[in-house]
Amino acid sequence: MTKIIFMGTPDFSVPVLKRIIDEGFEVIAVVTQPDRPVGRKKVLTPPPVKVEAEKQGIPVYQPEKIREKEELEKIIALGADLVVTAAFGQILPNELLEAPKYGCINVHASLLPELRGGAPIHYSILQGKEKTGITIMYMAEKLDAGDILTQAEVAIAEEDNVGTLHDKLSKLGSDLLAETLPKLINGELKPIRQDEDKATFAPNIKRSEEKIDWSKTGGNIYNQVRGLNPWPVAYTTLNGSVMKIWQASKIEHGNQEAPGTIIEVQNDGFIVSTGNETAILITMLQPSGKKKMPAKDYLRGAGSFIKAGMKLGEQNEAN
Repeated sequence: MTKIIFMGTPDFSVPVLKRIIDEGFEVIAVVTQPDRPVGRKKVLTPPPVKVEAEKQGIPVYQPEKIREKEELEKIIALGADLVVTAAFGQILPNELLEAPKYGCINVHASLLPELRGGAPIHYSILQGKEKTGITIMYMAEKLDAGDILTQAEVAIAEEDNVGTLHDKLSKLGSDLLAETLPKLINGELKPIRQDEDKATFAPNIKRSEEKIDWSKTGGNIYNQVRGLNPWPVAYTTLNGSVMKIWQASKIEHGNQEAPGTIIEVQNDGFIVSTGNETAILITMLQPSGKKKMPAKDYLRGAGSFIKAGMKLGEQNEAN
């Protein structure tokens, strides 16, 4: 039986691990990131992959840096035939890449060479793409640059956000891996080199990318809202306080008010002008220090002061 080491960390990786087990492969170890403090109370929390591995009775390794000699030697000594990674979060050193009989492969959430990096799901929506997918490729010491083994596409719906697309891609990744593993082991796949000239990148989201610039087009702002939901969430400011924008929709309004101006207050939310004639209707928000709530509830309560003509995101407001 083929002995596999699985490396992954977040929720995305869990269905992939479970599928490998369900397909009858022997997972001899799971390697994941160390437990991290989570939330305002900084509660030390295990990664989702660790939780699943312990349920399955699989030994877990949590190196802070997999390149450290002692940690690396432990993992190589396990004698895996294949290493499978999915959103592990560290680049593997060449010594490990060359150790397994069938190599090291990665399940990546984009159609490589597009969107290499740690946030491909976010950027596929932020960039307004109509499709994305899964690539399974050999790993290399360069970020997401290994030869491609298999790919599968998925359409990005107009209403998709990072959460819904994440779930689609996680399922697609587990399905594609189940198809790929037997072909890989039987030598039936011909790896395809990536075209470096077509490579694009999806680095981790910066705080500066979360703030809404109302001078952008309504379409771009709509993509920003859904491309950062449920994490890290787009935000604006109102009267100097941060307001996270969880959900919104596009409205063809034609109003020529300055970008960021509230041009209409409705029962289910309020409409904000942008850099073109596509306005944004805010329908789910989170005031500073509060839980997220429907905009209609906010307008009936703490936000009852909101009126047409007020502005969001003024440059002199606090970030």
